[in-house]
Amino acid sequence: MLILPTVSQAADLPLKAPALKAVYDWTGLYIGAHVGYTYGTSSATLTDPTVATDHNVFNGMTGGVQAGYNWRLNSGLLLGVEGDISFPNYLPSNHVVSSAATALSIAEERWDYFASLRARLGYATGAWLFYATGGFAFAGERFLSTPINDVEDRRLHTRLGWAAGAGVEYAFAPHWTARLEYFYRKFDDASVSFPSGVNYASTMDLHTIRLGLNRKIDWPGMPTYNPKSGITDTESDRWEIHGQSTFVAQGYPAFQAPYSGPNSLTPAPQYQETWSNSLYLNARLWDGGEVYFNPELLQGFGFNNTTGIAGFTNGEAQKSGFPYPHFNASRLFLRQTFGFGGEQEELASGQLQLADKVDISRLTVQVGKFSVVDVFDGNAYAHDPRKDFMNWSIWASGAFDYAADKLGLGYGATAELNQKQWALRAGYFLMDAESNSNNFDMNIPKRGEYVAELETRYSLFGQPGKLRTLGFVNSVFSGSYRETLDNPALNLDIAQTRRGRIKYGYAFNLEQAITDDIGVFGRWSWNDGHNEIMAFTDIDRSLSGGVSVKGTKWGRPDDVVAIGGAINGLSQDHRDFIAAGGLGPLIGDGQLNYRTERVLETYYALALNKSLTFTADYQLIVNPAYNADRGPVSVFSGRLHGEF
Repeated sequence: MLILPTVSQAADLPLKAPALKAVYDWTGLYIGAHVGYTYGTSSATLTDPTVATDHNVFNGMTGGVQAGYNWRLNSGLLLGVEGDISFPNYLPSNHVVSSAATALSIAEERWDYFASLRARLGYATGAWLFYATGGFAFAGERFLSTPINDVEDRRLHTRLGWAAGAGVEYAFAPHWTARLEYFYRKFDDASVSFPSGVNYASTMDLHTIRLGLNRKIDWPGMPTYNPKSGITDTESDRWEIHGQSTFVAQGYPAFQAPYSGPNSLTPAPQYQETWSNSLYLNARLWDGGEVYFNPELLQGFGFNNTTGIAGFTNGEAQKSGFPYPHFNASRLFLRQTFGFGGEQEELASGQLQLADKVDISRLTVQVGKFSVVDVFDGNAYAHDPRKDFMNWSIWASGAFDYAADKLGLGYGATAELNQKQWALRAGYFLMDAESNSNNFDMNIPKRGEYVAELETRYSLFGQPGKLRTLGFVNSVFSGSYRETLDNPALNLDIAQTRRGRIKYGYAFNLEQAITDDIGVFGRWSWNDGHNEIMAFTDIDRSLSGGVSVKGTKWGRPDDVVAIGGAINGLSQDHRDFIAAGGLGPLIGDGQLNYRTERVLETYYALALNKSLTFTADYQLIVNPAYNADRGPVSVFSGRLHGEF
């Protein structure tokens, strides 16, 4: 919000100083991020030597970053230079440029990123800037060819072109601007040849409308430089910005495995990486009303495309692998808090929490896109794979088959009644249209997840503790393990038994401080295990627990060392289905010598400074995917996490 000077204040300003200087100085360096909608067209020709053609329209949400420098002349004319890079969202339909097929081969083109380096010409008046822009463009893409009865081949390719557009930008704080802009990008024709003799040629052009947020970067000596203002200072108490970046590298040596199946962890040595980058833009709309937006860029792979272990080793490993960063509007929700008066408490600023002073007795309602475990199944010592334990069955209740897409996010509404000694939460969430998918069943409210949790707070020997008791009911379109097994004609195709079914379960979740620096935790979770897993992981019973210790005793109060473990199991119907050769979202070796899956994890988190932490992590997986014939597997991990 802009604050205009009063008449008396204006009289004290230098007469020759432009009014713009009191609001925003457009000259200088800036960095920012953007989200938008991209519409693209492509014509393609596949020659092998038969010919097939394709004309394709592709579209979807995109996101990325930009940086630039402006010079504003006294006349108001603005000259600038800017570079940007954008990435597709994680849905495959968004980044398939074109595809074509003949009787001999199939070929496909996908874009990984597009970028530009442009000049800007505009006119700045007060807090407003109107501009046109144009320059060089380039796109990174990959071509894939699969000759019939042959192995897929791929070629990376960079396509050159030009970009032009126009936009309007508004300065709403001394160092912050928001913009709305349109771009057209025209790329050169591309032609790629494969060793098999296949040739693929295509065209590509893109139209993009996007919103951007920029932060001006000052340095000593500039008129607007303020040494007390950090880069994340929003210069207003009405909104906050947070961010994080987490890089995880994991590997394991070879292990024993006499056989493997479609979802088996390969027994050969393996190494994989994931990288996530997030912004959290949080704003206070009115008294008690808040909006939260969390755009992310996600990249990387889990072991074996995130299969082979029920208690998977990396909470950052999405069920979709991305060789280049992909954009996701991970969270966008509204929150309204109704205070009932009486004693108050301070809520600390966080990634999903605006700093505020609120009534302890309050009702909080939340609706939009977010993760079920943002609200439910919390734990102070095991809940965030970017900071603490990384194994799926330790940072969450393994048998809680919570509603989510392949990235662990979904749509829902929750209500929480908070009191001093307890809190009661309830929520409704859309469920997957079918197991392990990105599509949601819109048959509301017949289909969906209903979840409730009672959190009780207490003190034990002067130290705080919490017990969360959670129950859930999933009304879903799903298949039955037993019905699939009982009908040999189905050939273990569980999809053929899908109809409206109910799954239910519960979880007990305990956290207890032993001293100011030592805490313990434990979870027990269970579901009925009759129907296929919908969203989380192949676990029907799970017991986990551990201990977390801060490094105060050895002079490192911001360091953490921890050890935890989990024992995971399957229902009888579920294990019989897997033993017969059935597949779950993560597991399926073709046969099964059933034993409970056992996980040991220990880590040391070394605080390099207040914002950056390096974690060394070790996990031992015994009976991976419940199979005593395979493993054990030793997983070594390094994690670098930064946040502001």
